[in-house]
Amino acid sequence: MNCIKILWVDDEIELLKPHFLFLKERGYETKPCSNGLDALDLIKNQDFDIILLDENMPGLSGLETLDEIKNINPSLPIVMITKNEEEQIMDEAIGAKISDYLIKPVNPNQILLSLKKILDHKSLIADKTVFNYQKQFREISKSLIDLKNHEDWIEYFKKLLYWDLELESLEDLSMLEVFKTQMQEANIQFSKFIENNYENWMESNNGPTFSHQVFKKFVFPELKSHKPCLLLMIDNLRYDQWKTILPEIKEYYKIESENTYFSILPTATQYARNSFFAGLTPLEISNRYPQWWKNDTDGGGKNQHEFDFLKAQCEKLGINRPMSYHKITQLIHSQQLIKNLQNHKHEVLTTVVYNFVDMISHAKTEMEVIKELASDNKAYRSLTLSWFKNSPLKELIKKASALDFQILLTTDHGTINVSHPSEVIGDKETSMNLRYKSGKSLTYETKDVILCKSPKKYQLPSFYGVNSSYIFAKSDSYFVYKNNFNHYAKLFNNTFQHGGVSFEEMIIPFVVLKPR
Repeated sequence: MNCIKILWVDDEIELLKPHFLFLKERGYETKPCSNGLDALDLIKNQDFDIILLDENMPGLSGLETLDEIKNINPSLPIVMITKNEEEQIMDEAIGAKISDYLIKPVNPNQILLSLKKILDHKSLIADKTVFNYQKQFREISKSLIDLKNHEDWIEYFKKLLYWDLELESLEDLSMLEVFKTQMQEANIQFSKFIENNYENWMESNNGPTFSHQVFKKFVFPELKSHKPCLLLMIDNLRYDQWKTILPEIKEYYKIESENTYFSILPTATQYARNSFFAGLTPLEISNRYPQWWKNDTDGGGKNQHEFDFLKAQCEKLGINRPMSYHKITQLIHSQQLIKNLQNHKHEVLTTVVYNFVDMISHAKTEMEVIKELASDNKAYRSLTLSWFKNSPLKELIKKASALDFQILLTTDHGTINVSHPSEVIGDKETSMNLRYKSGKSLTYETKDVILCKSPKKYQLPSFYGVNSSYIFAKSDSYFVYKNNFNHYAKLFNNTFQHGGVSFEEMIIPFVVLKPR
């Protein structure tokens, strides 16, 4: 380990020699300095890892020295040491972005703790994280065979997600590779669980909450309070992305409740979001509202009647108060809504569909720069957070809090980072989605798919007659046609897709947020 170099600035520096010896025994090299001016000269000409700075010095004071140091090297960590406990002094020092603040007299162990906290914080956390994950690894793998029902699978997914978020801080990628393998195996088993139970769930309604059941179960009860309510659907928002942006939301809202539900199959906008707003399965929608439903092979937009579906469901539930629907696909749309949000306070429900995360996903497929920015789950979360921090969506949430709106935050489905190309053959009418295919006479790799021979049993429309079938990609597979296979396999490898069966696509959040 390279020796850590400390510059200690104090007008009574001679009294600190025992501290220097204590730190030297622990691998720290300390340079003494008795005043601020000399300290600035040293910092300009030498490299230091951290500065220990006395606040009360004659001549250039500690706070004045602090300002000058920040001008020379803004990222240099500084620990302010002072006899003065006045709040104003603390505020000034903290406002100047010091790393720590210690009150004299300080003992050597206090200094050591502060140094470790600042300089070794990342490595200490990494070591502890690796140790804890290694300890949990066998238990997580072993418990996979004991999962019995959808509640077990949801809790298991949350446990995996916890470790995904914990391990992302590691610079050593070897442990992340171990976790990735563990997640892949879990997704394979999850696909088998869905394959064995999905048909029964659709026929009996005895299973997890699905897209078409969410509004009645989670939204409708919240509308009885007659408080302004904002239903915010962020398209394509994975559960881990929700956890990533949550700290930014907590400034304005507190969590009243957090639930999960299963996206209906296919985990694609046309099916999942329409089912959410209609309160019906895709088969029921196509039968009841044929004028609003479009099959995979039909031209035109597949989600043009969401508000019509929403109004029809609300009428069925006896909700007859005013409501509005807003689909945000451009900056100007969000700006207009933020400006006019107070005009919606009288509504029983103000629904907003926000498409940005979905656009990131599609752009990653089409643009090399996005592929580099979102190369894996960690980077995808980071990109989402960077966008959210400066987005109109955050401004909308801030404004909603000021106007005392409660927020119901959810999504229609998630995405998965795909890496396993699977060959498929179909005719010209076969749907184009990379994670599911609908058509007739499909040829595919059996091990990579869940086959739905009878769409009606999956509550899906049959638009190819008796030969209709669906296939859903398992785990991280994606479908590539035989023609020009290598080109398209490379093009779509390591992109985020939806439509198939995986934790990331199916298990998604529904959160009730109350303004602070």
